[in-house]
Amino acid sequence: MRYDSTMVDRQVGRNTELFAQSVADLDTREERYPYLRILISLIDQAHPEWRQAPNKVDRIAELARELSDDRLDADEVKEVVRVRDKEKGYR
Repeated sequence: MRYDSTMVDRQVGRNTELFAQSVADLDTREERYPYLRILISLIDQAHPEWRQAPNKVDRIAELARELSDDRLDADEVKEVVRVRDKEKGYR
């Protein structure tokens, strides 16, 4: 299958990019929340070097926004990353 655009991030891959675009199509924050958790997990697995980075939240949010063709709100993604990290016991 051919695509009109190049991949945003080869480590994350095309499927994650398509997933991010589908998540952005959901109407409400409540609908997006569980899928954002999955998206964040995929990004985290693709970029383990970011786990200890001081700007990890910003990097993940920016990449999620780019993967979704600028349709996901970076602040919403940051909030989900913080909740996820707090649940895992990270600072």
